[in-house]
Amino acid sequence: MSGSLLPTPRVAYFSMEIALDERFPTYSGGLGVLAGDMLRSCADLGMPIAGVTLAYRAGYFHQTLDDHGNQSEAPEPWSPEREFPATHASVIVRIGERDVRVVAWRYDVTGVRGHVVPVYLLDTDVEENHPDDRGLTAHLYGGDQRYRLAQEAILGIGGARMLTALGHTGIETYHLNEGHSALLVLALLDRATATSDPLESVRARCVFTTHTPVAAGHDRFSEDLVVSVLGEHETERLRYFGLLQDGELNMTRLALRASRYANAVSLRHGEVSRAMFPDFPISAITNGVHAPTWVVPAMAELFDRYMPQWRTDSAQLRHAMGIPADDLVTARQIAKRDLCAQIRQRTGADFAPDVFTIGFARRAATYKRASLLFADMEALRATVAATGKLQIVYGGKAHPHDEYGKTEIRRVYEAKAALGGDVDIVYIANYEMALAKRIVAGVDLWLNTPVPPLEASGTSGMKAALNGVPSLSTLDGWWVEGCIEDRTGWSFGADDTGALYAAIARAANRYATSQETYAQIARYAIAVNGSFFNSQRMARQYAREAYAPGGMHAEGRALRDIAV
Repeated sequence: MSGSLLPTPRVAYFSMEIALDERFPTYSGGLGVLAGDMLRSCADLGMPIAGVTLAYRAGYFHQTLDDHGNQSEAPEPWSPEREFPATHASVIVRIGERDVRVVAWRYDVTGVRGHVVPVYLLDTDVEENHPDDRGLTAHLYGGDQRYRLAQEAILGIGGARMLTALGHTGIETYHLNEGHSALLVLALLDRATATSDPLESVRARCVFTTHTPVAAGHDRFSEDLVVSVLGEHETERLRYFGLLQDGELNMTRLALRASRYANAVSLRHGEVSRAMFPDFPISAITNGVHAPTWVVPAMAELFDRYMPQWRTDSAQLRHAMGIPADDLVTARQIAKRDLCAQIRQRTGADFAPDVFTIGFARRAATYKRASLLFADMEALRATVAATGKLQIVYGGKAHPHDEYGKTEIRRVYEAKAALGGDVDIVYIANYEMALAKRIVAGVDLWLNTPVPPLEASGTSGMKAALNGVPSLSTLDGWWVEGCIEDRTGWSFGADDTGALYAAIARAANRYATSQETYAQIARYAIAVNGSFFNSQRMARQYAREAYAPGGMHAEGRALRDIAV
């Protein structure tokens, strides 16, 4: 895991979840995968940054689906001490009536040139802690409101203190990836007491990224709960600086108040966020994905042949227009056969590599509408009859408390039963990084059906594009920027299922005409979308717009150089 070059961190990146590796269940979905891709690209670019998250010894959860699509959950335990070196540093965070000791494990993200980005996983499972406190870092998005607030105190306050304990005293910018870590403001205020304006001193050091376009998705805690978890002293400080208002702690507002720069994660999401929080200037940096992580081996070999610098410079993917169609078809067929083999191994279903295949795999949330494709079964049957056989691959977990999301999974199973042999459908349980990589690369069309404007960005379609797979989506999130009709993919109106089926027919007919014809749109997906919607571009944009303005020190100039 260790690389050769470790620049002194000047930026600290805090995220409730970070997808470090498919072996470690430290993530639940897009937020964690995005964070992992960000840090991988920072390592590729040699950026002086460190990541902070929690260890989650019980993971998110292992998903099991019965024959009717009913989801059940089980812990997904792992042992960080078997995987990572201990840092031998510890800090104390006061939670309720007890001091809680926090330790950290270190994971090194190594870039293509050997640069290392350290990620610290905070853990309270130590012998001297009370049994209840030992479990505070066990479950990702588990427990009640008190458990969540305690975790966020450990992440924010404990994380800031841990960086100091580890000797990272040169941190100049703290990046809050969502509001979960906003309580680090309290730790920074501890260091700003001698300044004339402590809150302004904190603002000069913090930047904030919001990922949530829905008001209900922003963490809020009652004042009584804040007092119970943080204590009266810390609560009074939040009141004094105007960070706790109307008897409620809103973590997003806390982050906005305490940050010099804030951004949304797509241009459309920026518009939505500014409407939600009109008192704050909110920019937009559209998400991206880490190309070397998400390109499957067959496609990577093809890129190595025709664009040998694509790993160190993702913008080189724009030259994909020069890849010969027959070579692209061959690589795509290998990826598709691999997916079919995975489907057979995991579910027993026989999917044919020569049949037009649609992929839909992401967190099972109501607004993402996994079942929209089946809104008009007769129209779907007519589409299939006119275009030929159709296969659909589904995957995704619903949060254990999200009954509506679980219902969406059951609806896919019900549609599968109702359609019989007209459409082959499979829902692969326990969706995770390794499976995601195979699905985004092995299908022929990536389907996305969110209710606008509820998709902040969406990154699964970006991963598909890297592998030459076009998208079909409502115009929301990143697709507003990425859709060039009939070139990089297709779009349809939010509730226009007629347009949805018509677009599927256009794509399937083009595929049926010839693989070489379909390869033209695959080239556009890579060259236009893959070359831009990647995390190297995203990391450079953060360096230029969010990080470098923090100071004129030598590392700041280095960040500006990276951004160019």
